[in-house]
Amino acid sequence: MQIVQAQNQDFDLQSIRGLVGNDWNGVNLAIRHELKSDVALVNSVSQYIICSGGKRLRPLLVLLAARACGYTGERHILAAAIIEFIHTATLLHDDVVDDSELRRGQDTANSVFGNEASVLVGDFLYSRAFQLMVQVGQMRVMEELADATNTIAEGEVLQLMNCNNPDTTEDMYMDVIFRKTARLFQAGVLIGAILADQTRAVENAFIEYGKQLGLAFQLVDDALDYDASNKKLGKNIGDDLAEGKPTLPLIFALKRGSPAEQRTIRKAIEQGGLTEIDSIMAAIETTGALAYTITRARQACEQAIEALGKVPDSTYKTALIQLAEFSVERRY
Repeated sequence: MQIVQAQNQDFDLQSIRGLVGNDWNGVNLAIRHELKSDVALVNSVSQYIICSGGKRLRPLLVLLAARACGYTGERHILAAAIIEFIHTATLLHDDVVDDSELRRGQDTANSVFGNEASVLVGDFLYSRAFQLMVQVGQMRVMEELADATNTIAEGEVLQLMNCNNPDTTEDMYMDVIFRKTARLFQAGVLIGAILADQTRAVENAFIEYGKQLGLAFQLVDDALDYDASNKKLGKNIGDDLAEGKPTLPLIFALKRGSPAEQRTIRKAIEQGGLTEIDSIMAAIETTGALAYTITRARQACEQAIEALGKVPDSTYKTALIQLAEFSVERRY
């Protein structure tokens, strides 16, 4: 089933990066420079995961938000690198916790280097991020990133608690994806406003934009996990089910399915694995679970765009709107 249809054929992520071309190059240079370590294994693992083909959407958001707020300095480049380091650290840890073997179409770092190295290099990236926060030299930026990092950790623990629990509700699920995904989106755009010394009204607009954008992004991710027509996702179909994760497509199908489908889904969540993947994919299809999940994502996207109403018009604001649209139109 094709769950996402691009509405803007002219949208090009690369053109958005081009809008902040000098900043974008600066972020990439900062990432490479700050990854360096005297420990060879740290260099190997961090370079492997950083250079593995990610979209780097989060640092891009920092750059666009700062410029949309009229910021003319350079600290947003370091802030964007910090956001990417925090995100990458969570990926390293997540793949160990989930025992994942594939990310972005290639072997995960833990598959290549082992769980121990992945966890420890994730710790290195977290600590390097906090070193860079000191270099930014603004207490509110440090406070926001520290709070976001703590919330992400709580979200990962909550997700672990929900694993293999078929009684996970939609509200419980939404709380997890806010903490583990949307909170870092929120921090990134808010930092742009803080660096530009914007008003509280503009800061609040970016807080809401980042939250809703992050929710939309994760909702689509979780829908794509059950989209058999997708060839670009870079991971195996049904990975969430294999780990016993009750994401929204499963939660909705469990609520709306027939008694037989409900029994199958409950058992699959409780036990993990993919032995019933065909039956569960059919249940997700017949109950409209993917369509519902994408509808929720589009609602979040609309709220994100609406929140930008208090931000002055500019090409950077337009790019932020396009990125919100991309979050629900993407196929990977």
